[in-house]
Amino acid sequence: MSSLSLTAKAIRRGLFTVAATAVATTSSFSVSAAEEAQVEKVERIAVTGSRIKRTDMESASPLTVIDASAIIASGATSIDDVLQKMTSSGGAMTNAAVNNGSGGNARVNLRGLGSNRTLVLVNGRRMIASGTGAASSVDLNTIPVSMIQRVEVLKDGASAVYGTDAIAGVVNVILKRDFDGFELNVQTGISGQGDADESSIDFTMGNTFDKGNVVINAQYTKRGDASQADRDFSDCPIAEGADGLYCAGSSYSEGGHIWGANGANLSGRGGEYHEFTDADRYNYSASSFLSTPMERLNLSMAGTYELSDNIMFFSEAMYSKRWSDQQMAPQPIWNSSPWEYKPMSDGGFMTDDLLPWVQPGEEVSYGRRMVETGSRDFSQVVDTVRLVVGLEGEFDNGWTWDASYNKGKNDSVDTLANLHNIGSINDAVLEGSFDPFLQSSWMGESIAPFIYTEVNSGGSELDIAAASLAGDIVDLPAGTMGFAAGYEFRKESAYYTPDSLTAQGLANDPRVEATAGSFDVNEFYAELAIPLLSGLPLAEQVDLSAAIRYFDYSTFGSDNTWKLGLTWRLFDDLMVRGVQSTAFRAPTVSELYGGKSPSFDQIVHPATEQTQAEVTVGGNELLTPEEADITTVGLVYSPSFVEGLSLTVDYYNIEISNTITSVDSNYVANQCLDANGNTINTGTALCQSANISMDQTGRIKFDNGLQNIGETNTAGYDVNIAYTFDALGLDWKAGLDTSILDTYEEFDQDGNAVDYKGFITGGVGAYAEFKTNFNLTAAGDDWSATYEARYIDGMDSFACKDDPSDCYAPSVDSIVYHDISASYDVTNNVRLSGGVNNLLDEEPPYYTGNNDSNTDPYTYDVLGRYFFVRASVKF
Repeated sequence: MSSLSLTAKAIRRGLFTVAATAVATTSSFSVSAAEEAQVEKVERIAVTGSRIKRTDMESASPLTVIDASAIIASGATSIDDVLQKMTSSGGAMTNAAVNNGSGGNARVNLRGLGSNRTLVLVNGRRMIASGTGAASSVDLNTIPVSMIQRVEVLKDGASAVYGTDAIAGVVNVILKRDFDGFELNVQTGISGQGDADESSIDFTMGNTFDKGNVVINAQYTKRGDASQADRDFSDCPIAEGADGLYCAGSSYSEGGHIWGANGANLSGRGGEYHEFTDADRYNYSASSFLSTPMERLNLSMAGTYELSDNIMFFSEAMYSKRWSDQQMAPQPIWNSSPWEYKPMSDGGFMTDDLLPWVQPGEEVSYGRRMVETGSRDFSQVVDTVRLVVGLEGEFDNGWTWDASYNKGKNDSVDTLANLHNIGSINDAVLEGSFDPFLQSSWMGESIAPFIYTEVNSGGSELDIAAASLAGDIVDLPAGTMGFAAGYEFRKESAYYTPDSLTAQGLANDPRVEATAGSFDVNEFYAELAIPLLSGLPLAEQVDLSAAIRYFDYSTFGSDNTWKLGLTWRLFDDLMVRGVQSTAFRAPTVSELYGGKSPSFDQIVHPATEQTQAEVTVGGNELLTPEEADITTVGLVYSPSFVEGLSLTVDYYNIEISNTITSVDSNYVANQCLDANGNTINTGTALCQSANISMDQTGRIKFDNGLQNIGETNTAGYDVNIAYTFDALGLDWKAGLDTSILDTYEEFDQDGNAVDYKGFITGGVGAYAEFKTNFNLTAAGDDWSATYEARYIDGMDSFACKDDPSDCYAPSVDSIVYHDISASYDVTNNVRLSGGVNNLLDEEPPYYTGNNDSNTDPYTYDVLGRYFFVRASVKF
């Protein structure tokens, strides 16, 4: 085997080994003596955040490494289960617990800045945006957890190195490349309530031969559902009254709800019309999922082959297919324009049942929950393919090069069953062939012609051609200067085609427009690693790193971004580090060309009893890139007098300007509408663009499309303590990872600050001031056991920010989750493991202005105590 192959193999093993001792690594593993000897030969390794190979992982930027054993110990069958629990993650992250609007997707959100500001890489290269519709971020379901060797999370901006999206940080998933033998894993789990069962089976097999290697992996996962009706905290939508909390629900109730022009407020629940009361509200929780079901197939392959002593061919292939479902209560329908009441007793065609509450000729508004038809059933079938091929080589002077082509394609079909063509129903009412006030009209053969299933399709495509060159430039007194440079061409396209009825606005919801578009970009980058000082008092080693990237987009033109980093090792025990950089996020296809569509957002407003506003969202072709200034400063301390102990403290400050976003819906409603439903602040840019109004049913409606509206600023601290030691004849490892949020502000079009620090919201997740994870692992010769605790600080409800006294639950208390797991090696080839997550069965908190299930499924565990077991066989 050539020296190139041996070096590449040693580098990979070396990085895997160094990860074990890297600060913030979450799990331990053993390395054989042979591997240790090979590691000693390694001089440089590649680390996320730089394209220059280095001698260690202590770069200027903070980096967290999660190895495969930590993922296994958590019981995770998808990598989002691990990433979303990191203290540096926050905001809104779709997962299995998000039933309303998730589309079955799973996404990571570093710093709470949004999943589209977190760049996801696979083996250091971009992963295609995936999921449903015209996706603009990576669906983590597409990455097979059983193929993961480790995950490197860079908690710093890295646009100068990787380009767009790397504002909040970078998640680089490293897949297995060198694997010899066969491994089979079977895992199953179930909640303490006997639902949300999940099973997974995977196998990996690989072989290393004289000219290269190949590894193949397959994983199948099936997840069952849980219902909101099966938990006390979510079995009914909670409302707040003068006497406290009560089981409420939607005013779009079964039997119909009628609002008359002369003050009539009627319910047809039970078959006879009567004055509407809170008892007539519809409990939509009973038919809604608490945790959503899914089936997923992942197929992966990676291989290398030596074409010559100095040139190697490499390839990666990934395919995933996902079948996912969500279920919500039967559709609420309403007439967009009032209907004139024409009773039979007055020569009309409608039932006399509304008399005497409604007078003949009076215009009435109508809403109804279609329980006769059944629940709204959402389903998605998503296919994602990624193929990478390339060449890498080494010149005689030690410089390395590579050239690659990265192709990704994502296609989805999503359906929504049990919808009603209200446009056709309205036509039938106006022509006198359908009596909406007669209960039998909404049943059986009478309503059947108006029921349909919505079918939408979407997809995205990614093409990247890239080439790079790296090596040593010159030997300086303090060390060798490293260099890397490269070129990338990238093209992205995406589309979303709504159902024909929906596109025409003939369904009950407002019209949804199609999305289609593409853009391309040419990028050049260069990076230097410059040793400044070495072997001096209080300057054992001082290194400067610099990177710059030039980009030219077809949509908005050209610009550049840069990064400067400094590591200053004062002495063996202590290193100070810092980075100053600029970053950017180019608008995505969906943001540029997204058609207008309705979103029903949770709000709390005194002008209405309805808890959802009809918000029209959509893209904007005039969007320009977000720009960010990012600063991180920290220290790494490993005291020589306490072997195995390390401490890192890092401060981060991210200031984003030209932010692409929409304003919080609660904020818009309360800024632009008074307690009586009258428009206010009509001279502000916010309220002018909102075009806010209230319809005849009391529903608030406004526009909230994407704009470059201002700024987003966040700052805080990350603290990590890691300690490995021997005691009681066992190997121990302890870790404490803490994030402290100091600032999180967004500014609207008028320069008004919206402060999210310490708040939990009804739509964009939570921004706790303090989060911490603690883990402790004890390992013997053939067993290990781990205890983990996850703390989330108490928060205030954003909906109650202006006047907490108006809310029953204006805040939530802090919460701690406790997890335990253990493994036992039955033989050299067989390992059994298992665990219990949320050991104490902590219940998610209720708060005023909640998101769904009376809580926030983005942030809290909704399933309760969960058990899992796993069996592994290796040959």
